[in-house]
Amino acid sequence: MTAPGLLGLVRLVIARDLKLAVRHWDQVVQPLIFFVIVTTLFPLAISPALDELRKIGPGIVWVAAMLASLLALESLFRPDVEDGTMEQWTLSGQPLSIMLLAKTFTHWLLAGLPLVAISPLVGTALGLPSSVWPVLAISLALGTGSLSILGAIGAALTVAVRRGSVLLALLVLPLEMPVLIFGARAVDLAMHGESVAGPLNLLAAMLLLFVSLGPIAMAAAMRISVES
Repeated sequence: MTAPGLLGLVRLVIARDLKLAVRHWDQVVQPLIFFVIVTTLFPLAISPALDELRKIGPGIVWVAAMLASLLALESLFRPDVEDGTMEQWTLSGQPLSIMLLAKTFTHWLLAGLPLVAISPLVGTALGLPSSVWPVLAISLALGTGSLSILGAIGAALTVAVRRGSVLLALLVLPLEMPVLIFGARAVDLAMHGESVAGPLNLLAAMLLLFVSLGPIAMAAAMRISVES
């Protein structure tokens, strides 16, 4: 397939999913609302003292982001499988891995990017200084991309399982631990005025690895799920 045709295919998949998201906007805002609620509950449950919140703020933001990313995964591929669209994709002769990657990118636009955009507001509620906001946003941008791809692989594996949300969480959460660790570490180092190059480089390397190999794993898992 020529490059323009491939790019056109990606644009069609992204445009289709964005239109569907507009029709089901309530599913789109659920992860964002969950993210805000979870992070704002900690000052009420632990202590409103900013000194105490700053110590655990990076971990709170990242755990909330990781859990919020799981909310939209159950509906990432299932509607397309149930209405026969995914079966048509697998039989179309088009690169399934590219189409699934485009769907995953759209998932990140709808579920991950809003978390990045609202992270300064959440960081303020947890006492994170404004100097940390750029590192928080960059780490979330890199990390949520990895979370989306890992989640998409898990969603492809469990899409044929009825009520597979629990199984999906059990599969995906252990794989997401390195992203959580390095993301929270980057924010913590920024708060102490230390270099954040190490954790951010590792997050970028993981994202590059997942973007390279993730679509292949997604396509293989989806073919197995559709054919089963």
